[in-house]
Amino acid sequence: MLKIAGLFFITAVLYAAVGFGGGSTYSALLVLANTDYLILPSIALICNIIVVSGGTLRFHNQKLIPWRKVWPLFALSVPMAWLGGRIYIAENVFLLLLGAALLIAGLSMLVQQKWVDPQPITPSGRFFVPLIGAALGLLSGLVGIGGGIFLAPILHLMFWERSKVIAGVCSAFILVNSLAGLVGQMMKLEQAAYLSNLADYWPLFVAVFIGGQIGSISASGWLNPGWVKSLTAVLILFVAARLLIRSVSDF
Repeated sequence: MLKIAGLFFITAVLYAAVGFGGGSTYSALLVLANTDYLILPSIALICNIIVVSGGTLRFHNQKLIPWRKVWPLFALSVPMAWLGGRIYIAENVFLLLLGAALLIAGLSMLVQQKWVDPQPITPSGRFFVPLIGAALGLLSGLVGIGGGIFLAPILHLMFWERSKVIAGVCSAFILVNSLAGLVGQMMKLEQAAYLSNLADYWPLFVAVFIGGQIGSISASGWLNPGWVKSLTAVLILFVAARLLIRSVSDF
């Protein structure tokens, strides 16, 4: 448990430094540690919530989350995250979904350039945004991620808002999806008598709380964001390759 707590701490530092929660990597690390895949998404979602709660509050206080504009994004993502948490899937399907999600996330983070705010902002995607929320919400609940790492590049490519606002929206998106997905997962776990097992993983929750605080502070300037993103992307791709190899061998 000590080793995996250390890895969770490092993951929380890296993800919090670039404004995300780290749920996808927590899930992958738990898989590689041979954690029961039924309880695994709940652990990852709790860690997500711990890491992004403080960031979401800071973005809200800075008025960087336009709640009236983002409600269509949340309207479908929240129920779909809950539904995803309730769905039972086979372990090999779970590994394949998680591995593919990590691969896409890692490549996106590795190749993306520094975003430049468009002038003026193009108000696009009125009908497309809720569908994005629904798809990412379902994936969030199924495999224990928040979806922000996928949402950010999509919103940037759509010229949806300024970079700082998108960062705030993604933080809030991760938080609400993680909460909804966790409710669905816990309802499923309660039926399978797994719910009480979550308490055994408290060291991981402490590790990500401390790591998340350090990462949030580092985001203010003492770590280079480009370097952190590159390192995080390499970590994600390495873990994705391990998961995809394992998932293919299980079919």
